[in-house]
Amino acid sequence: MDIKDVFSRNLKKYRTNLGLSQEKFAEKSKLHRTYISAIESKRRSISLDNIQKIADALEIETYKLFIDDDGDSYE
Repeated sequence: MDIKDVFSRNLKKYRTNLGLSQEKFAEKSKLHRTYISAIESKRRSISLDNIQKIADALEIETYKLFIDDDGDSYE
């Protein structure tokens, strides 16, 4: 599994579980909406600082963004 794929799916899953649009989530994470969209569509890579901002805005531990749907972490 590709790490960008895992991260983008998890970001979208956790964001939608919170009932947040990309725009509202962008405001909460202090990142731009088009940046969030590009991450979710796997068009952008992401820095460690922004990974932490996203995890904080989702109110989850950072590692959860890297766990594949079947429960295995990305290796």
